[in-house]
Amino acid sequence: MKLSQSFAALTFALALAVPAYAAMPVQPTLKVTTLDGKTFDLAAQRGKWVIVNYWATWCVPCIKEMPDISHFVATHKNVTAIGLAYDDSDPADIKAFVAKHPVVYPIAQVTLDKPAKDFDEPRGLPTTWLISPDGKVAKQFIGPVTAVSLTAIIGGQ
Repeated sequence: MKLSQSFAALTFALALAVPAYAAMPVQPTLKVTTLDGKTFDLAAQRGKWVIVNYWATWCVPCIKEMPDISHFVATHKNVTAIGLAYDDSDPADIKAFVAKHPVVYPIAQVTLDKPAKDFDEPRGLPTTWLISPDGKVAKQFIGPVTAVSLTAIIGGQ
């Protein structure tokens, strides 16, 4: 077998071994039912910055950042958020968790077998997307976000 044929065969084998992912849209959609039974529609949030935060009840860094995100939303009138519990726990358990760790933004559950279609599957938790007022992805964070990291993109009040 020639070297070029070996290289082509290896490239083809690697392409089959690596899962293919569709590119996340520049302007994603998200419509979910929150734990309190209301609908959160990302498109209805145009004109505001939106923090889309994937977290789980077992994720220590997620738990640590939740009060920071909540405080940021509460003190920035041009910012809202949606917490997506990326968790296969019973919804009642997630509600009980949120009762112990309250936030000012809505929470919805996104199960591992039914992820949000326009958002890439998180590679780690927490994962946060910052959506600009025009509905486009401004930044993705893998790991905890802070007021400093959010302010760096959004700016002041």
